[in-house]
Amino acid sequence: MKRFLLLALLLMGTTLHAADLPYDTTADANAQVQQALALAKQNHKPVLLFFGANWCEDCRSLAASLSEPKNAELIKRDFNVVKIDVGQFDHNLELASSYGNPIKKGIPAAVIVSPQGQLLYSTKAGELSNARRMSSDGVHDFFQDKLNKLKS
Repeated sequence: MKRFLLLALLLMGTTLHAADLPYDTTADANAQVQQALALAKQNHKPVLLFFGANWCEDCRSLAASLSEPKNAELIKRDFNVVKIDVGQFDHNLELASSYGNPIKKGIPAAVIVSPQGQLLYSTKAGELSNARRMSSDGVHDFFQDKLNKLKS
């Protein structure tokens, strides 16, 4: 009986932990990007693509920071978001390449695309690859700066 309870607790913990992971490893990323672009044409907001993986501490840190109220409000208000799993750098690589290979210098990586599908910004130098060391305000300022440059 004790073994059964222990096994049940372990399985529940694994399930709960998986729910907290930012990247859906089974998602059709190409379809998600196309859906986000279609929505972007309707709501006139750019698409923000995040490339990362669940094993990546910086990716999880960035996701946690983006869920904080100030950041969540900014992202929801100004972007259509798609999170793209790159696995062990063996998933969705063609999609990353089509946006200038932002993952070349590390993950997480971000790409901003216009509603018409034009590349507006890409992290090409690993700008977010130390996200675990960025404060919540630093993350907010990073994306606010990109928005300001897009609007100018």
